[in-house]
Amino acid sequence: MDTIKIHDKFFTPFIDAKKIDAVVKKVAEDILNDLKGEQPVFIGILNGSFMFIADFVRHYQDECQVSFVKLSSYQGTTTTGKVKELVGIQEDLEGKTVVILEDIIDTGNTLEEIYKIFEDKKVKTLKIATLFFKPEIFKKDLKIDYIGLSIPNKFIVGYGLDYDGLGRNLSDIYQLKTTTN
Repeated sequence: MDTIKIHDKFFTPFIDAKKIDAVVKKVAEDILNDLKGEQPVFIGILNGSFMFIADFVRHYQDECQVSFVKLSSYQGTTTTGKVKELVGIQEDLEGKTVVILEDIIDTGNTLEEIYKIFEDKKVKTLKIATLFFKPEIFKKDLKIDYIGLSIPNKFIVGYGLDYDGLGRNLSDIYQLKTTTN
């Protein structure tokens, strides 16, 4: 893993693919243990979570359904503070156990929107799982049921996460290089 350049910014190695896979496997096992006897619907938040979801369902060793919703709140390396739903849920989720699979939760704005989207879906249970969590900037009073890895408040790319559309295909996670790191 070497420093990389995406657009006009440099990124340094942060989390390698092997560690990411171990974290994804642990989250899948924790959810499987908690949901014995259930057939959950996993809903991925696009675009960033697509790699997480693919690896997650390979590790999840029981029956499940998978669907997606597309939300957006980032422009460049900063959050806009406004979340917009670009593609919504089409499935009937009434009476089902739903687990949201998020790539990263930072401010909680997207999570807040997720809770709003699902409040009228009459789901049996709604659980939230995130691969990465930035506790330093999370200011919402919202429940997160599964956290893969807590990380510092640094902008990251790779493993589905992007910087202005690029970097999603990287198997490792890189953090934005600053003058102090």
